[in-house]
Amino acid sequence: MIEVRDLHVYYGLIEAVKGIDFKVDEGKITSLIGSNGAGKTSTLNALLNRVRRKGEIIFAGFDTVRHKTHTLVKQGLALVPEGRRVFVNLTVEENLKMGGFNNSENYEHLKDTMYEIFPRIKEKRNQLAGTLSGGEQQMLAISRALMGEPKLLMLDEPSLGLAPKITAEVFETIVRLKEEGITILLVEQNAYAALRVSDYAYVLENGKITLESNASELIDNDDVRKKYLGG
Repeated sequence: MIEVRDLHVYYGLIEAVKGIDFKVDEGKITSLIGSNGAGKTSTLNALLNRVRRKGEIIFAGFDTVRHKTHTLVKQGLALVPEGRRVFVNLTVEENLKMGGFNNSENYEHLKDTMYEIFPRIKEKRNQLAGTLSGGEQQMLAISRALMGEPKLLMLDEPSLGLAPKITAEVFETIVRLKEEGITILLVEQNAYAALRVSDYAYVLENGKITLESNASELIDNDDVRKKYLGG
């Protein structure tokens, strides 16, 4: 689905990502795990050409280097950003309409699908998004991204700020999306939760990938357990 080769990301003179290689296979959940500041969000922003970067990013068979962010979104890349960033002064349904602005012919069908996946937001479809709980806003942010029928869904810290019970619900939804055939790139500080649902994972430290493996193997890796899984 997407292959990244020798990716570097820069903020002025600071190199945040230092020549990483990774790929996301179609129909799989792939995770980037690491501590705060490791370069995870910078990597996602690079995939959408939102930061200064160099290296090769091949998405669905074409090089993204000369494409604007909005073009990449139309091509099938979708990001659910850290902090959700729903349109707080719009209703739930208006948020979904914003997510499907490039896909108006399928809007009603997609909206009904989102309400099936997320029945809680259906109940509040006429409510302002800013009045929803954190978990409900996360569900809305994911469904808004899915309204564009992306080929690759990127999730940046979907559990951030959520209670454990709501976090579990969000990750159950991520698994369900995979079962529906959606390819997912998951960036997450909650390494255990991410590894439990992922097929493959990369460990990012100080802008470099230090370890990669099947997610089930990383859960049992002593170094990963000590650094990210609490022993």
